[in-house]
Amino acid sequence: METTAPTRTRMARPTTYEQWVADQGVPTIRGIYAHLNEADLVPWERIGGNAVFVCLAGAEQAYQDGYVCEIPPGQQLKPQRHLYEETAYVLSGRGATTLWYDEGRKQTFEWQTGSLFAVPPNAWYQHFNLSGDEPARYYGVTDAPLVMDLFHNLDFVFGNDFRFSDRYGGEEGHFSGRGDFIAGGHVWETNFVADVRSFELKDQPQRGGGTNIHFELGNSTLIAHISEFPIGTYKKAHRHGAGANVIIVSGTGYTLHWTEAGDYERIDWRPGTTFVPEDMAWHQHFNTGQEPARYLAIRWGAGKYRFFRPVDNGSSRDVNEGGNQIEYRDEEPGIYETYREECARHGVTPDMDRLFQRGGRVPLPNGRQGAAAQRPAQPGA
Repeated sequence: METTAPTRTRMARPTTYEQWVADQGVPTIRGIYAHLNEADLVPWERIGGNAVFVCLAGAEQAYQDGYVCEIPPGQQLKPQRHLYEETAYVLSGRGATTLWYDEGRKQTFEWQTGSLFAVPPNAWYQHFNLSGDEPARYYGVTDAPLVMDLFHNLDFVFGNDFRFSDRYGGEEGHFSGRGDFIAGGHVWETNFVADVRSFELKDQPQRGGGTNIHFELGNSTLIAHISEFPIGTYKKAHRHGAGANVIIVSGTGYTLHWTEAGDYERIDWRPGTTFVPEDMAWHQHFNTGQEPARYLAIRWGAGKYRFFRPVDNGSSRDVNEGGNQIEYRDEEPGIYETYREECARHGVTPDMDRLFQRGGRVPLPNGRQGAAAQRPAQPGA
């Protein structure tokens, strides 16, 4: 007589983080991109402002989340603290944040549009809008999904009084913006960046040129970098691990995002647009505006405290040499053809010849380029 061993059906149920989000009564933006400055917000009782969660696919794969919060004119959020890390980028407005471990030793720093800072875990903090006329809006990138699902105890996450003195010791001037260059002069270690829009960048030879700088923020495992590329140019296609929360700081253009299967999506961006490339999905950035395009990326990958899967993963090395970057000479002809058309629509003259020549690709008289590697056809090809 044959018997069949009973099977146990595991009931699908939300994770601790998913249940927490559902309990907040705040909607969530999903997909691979969002326009943060234009996102519709609703009151979020827990923090006392208006907000929306942003859970994009590439961030979800890396156990990160984000949220947009707006503080009405002349008002403030509720005091809060939490075990998870948070890096905040100010989208608009001006304000101040007060931090403390002890009520008698509070420290306050001011911020403005373009400011970037790491919130120390488990320190109390409170955000204020210093304008009586305009709202202040910021975007917070956190590792709340990782921390909440790992400990699956919200009292521990929100009621823990351990002091991370290596992140914040209460010393005066902690958020003064002071810093030092490390790692060959391309990494700025600091606790606060007053304005990423005007921060001086350094030459970046990889991925088609431009300039960039990396930030190690507040001894956090979440770090950031800024990249800028000139008018009339675009970056080489590349791919890496999930979790790079790209936020457009200035300029207009578009990004192509695709998989090996050839599933393409085009993201048209402007200041305040964010997108998070999915794990090992190809993506390529194009500047079609009449000013340099600058973006900020908040991500895993700290040099001081290595954690999680490295985001880089050979993303600046030729795919033909085992890396994850497509050189200009190997990209599909439709890439450049579409870019020329988009530049014409915006009154911009492409400035790619010097980059093509440097990358081993010479434009042909009919406007098409040298032979491309066999890949699925691009949009517009």
